[in-house]
Amino acid sequence: MSAAGVSRRARPAKAPLSREVIVETGLRILDRDGAAALTMRRVAQDLDTGAASLYVYVANRDDLMAAMLDHVLGTVPEPVGASWRDRLTQLVDATVAAMSRHEGLALVALGTIPTSPNALRLMELMLRALTEAGLDGRTASWAVDLLYLHITASAAEQSVHDTSGGTERDYLADVARCFAQLPADRYPTIVAMRDTMLSGGGDARAAWAVRVLLNGILATRAD
Repeated sequence: MSAAGVSRRARPAKAPLSREVIVETGLRILDRDGAAALTMRRVAQDLDTGAASLYVYVANRDDLMAAMLDHVLGTVPEPVGASWRDRLTQLVDATVAAMSRHEGLALVALGTIPTSPNALRLMELMLRALTEAGLDGRTASWAVDLLYLHITASAAEQSVHDTSGGTERDYLADVARCFAQLPADRYPTIVAMRDTMLSGGGDARAAWAVRVLLNGILATRAD
C-alpha cells in the first residue's frame, strides 16, 4: 500500500511573495550557485511557486538583477570623516567591496545608468563631497560619472578573481610566470620592469588609483 500524500494544509505556510522576497532569494541563489544558475524558474522553485507568479513583481531576469544590485548598494554605509576626500574614498572603497561580493552585479552596473534609489543615494553623497571640494556643478557631475565607472570596473575585476577561487598571490604568480617567459628582444621594457610591475598589493594599488582620480579631477575642470 502506498504512503499517503502530504496534505497541503500540513505543509509550512509559504512567505507571501513580494519584490523584496524575490530579490533576497535571487541573491541567495547567485551567491550559492553562481550567475549561470540564476533564472526566473530557479527563483520560483526556491520560493515554491510558479515562474509566472514572479512577473507580478519583476519584469524579467534583467529587472531582477537590477533590483538585486540596488539592494546591495543599499548596504553601503554612509561614510564618516572630517574631510570630503576621506568620505569620498571610503564611499568608493565600500561600494567596490559591496558590488564585488556578488558575481555579475558589477557588470549590471556597467551596462546601466545609475537611476535606482540606492544608486542615486550614492550619487548624492559623491556630489556633496565634490561640491565641498570646491568643484563647479559641471565638473562635479562629470566626476561622478568617472568615479562610478572606476567603481564598477574595479568591482567587476575583483568579482572575477573571487569567483575563480584563487588568491591575489596566485594571480600574481601566474602573471610572474608569464613575464618570466617573455623574450627581452621583443618586450624589453616589460622585462626590465617586470618586478616593479608586480610590486605592491591590490589594496595599495586601489588606494593609489582613487588618489590619482581625485587629484586629476581637482586639477582638470570641465569646460
